[in-house]
Amino acid sequence: MGLRDVFKFRNLPESETSKPFLEHLEDLRWTLVKMAITLLVAMVLCFAFRSVLVQITQRPLHDIDPSVGALRALAITDSFTISFRLAFYAGIVISFPLLLFFLAEFVLPALTAVEKRLLLPAILVSFALFLTGVLTAYYWLLPKTILFFFRDTQSLGWTPTWTVQEYYSFVTRFTIAFGLAFELPVAVLALVRFGLITYEFMARTRPYAIVLMFIFATIISPTPDVLTMIAMALPMCLLYESCIWITWFVRRKQRRAAIDQRHG
Repeated sequence: MGLRDVFKFRNLPESETSKPFLEHLEDLRWTLVKMAITLLVAMVLCFAFRSVLVQITQRPLHDIDPSVGALRALAITDSFTISFRLAFYAGIVISFPLLLFFLAEFVLPALTAVEKRLLLPAILVSFALFLTGVLTAYYWLLPKTILFFFRDTQSLGWTPTWTVQEYYSFVTRFTIAFGLAFELPVAVLALVRFGLITYEFMARTRPYAIVLMFIFATIISPTPDVLTMIAMALPMCLLYESCIWITWFVRRKQRRAAIDQRHG
């Protein structure tokens, strides 16, 4: 699928109101500029509170064993590069609703009045799902995963002495990946709204979707171990199953509305 195919969603049904390809590219450029500026401002704000972000990120490690909290910084620039990385990921979290709004504004400018009223609640639901994924990973899965590797390292007679680069890379990728995984219902419902997938298709291809989700979990997993992969894949499988039932409910509601219109 090329850019021209993607831009078809932006056009109004009437051909005479469709924008030229170059105007779509100009809109895309300004959308990317707005998203970049929003993320940059959020990063600057988060960087100002980097000491707080460091404490929050290391809390799961301190809860396991306070002595392990003294992570090793091997590079001279670790204090700056890791603070920048934390500010980047924290900036994504706090600016996520605005980033979604700019993206939706670009992809769906030809919405009806009713659909525009539903756009803000949809963005808020999407942000709530993203935040739920991040918090679920941070408060539930992340401590269990760190504890597992901590004890596994000790069982081999080694001392768990981790570097700041390894730890912060693991934590940030782990939590953000879960936040994105929880966006699955929004992505599926959007595809249903555009008529690209149906309830029958989702139900019929469920086994293949589960395999693909495990493959996706392997790709985005911060470590190659089976435990982390399963921990990331299972929530996605449950969310996909919930999407199937939501799609069934939406289809049933649309059919009832169509029947009422015919009889009305």
